[in-house]
Amino acid sequence: MNCKIKSRIWIELDGEEFLGEGKIQLLKAIGETGSLSKAAKSIHISYKKAWHLMDAVNKTSKKPVTINTIGGKGGGGTELTPYGKSLISAFDDMNKKCWEFLDIQLEKIKSL
Repeated sequence: MNCKIKSRIWIELDGEEFLGEGKIQLLKAIGETGSLSKAAKSIHISYKKAWHLMDAVNKTSKKPVTINTIGGKGGGGTELTPYGKSLISAFDDMNKKCWEFLDIQLEKIKSL
């Protein structure tokens, strides 16, 4: 018998989704590319969707998660704030610990 647990976690603030796996994936891509446009392309979503996701995160968050720089000779960009980086780290840690817990629970089911 092949037994699996399926799960996704997200964080809500005042009943609205604040962070989930998709937004974390986008934040990581922003950190890697330094650009919302490039980040959106790298995870195969539209720029418009990426912009709406980051706008929602920044409006819901108690501190800015990203900072936008205006274009010019060197071009504009988007970068993570220290708070944004800490959110990624905290979410990844929480997700890892959830999966570790679920793996233990699955072993209990398998042993029945």
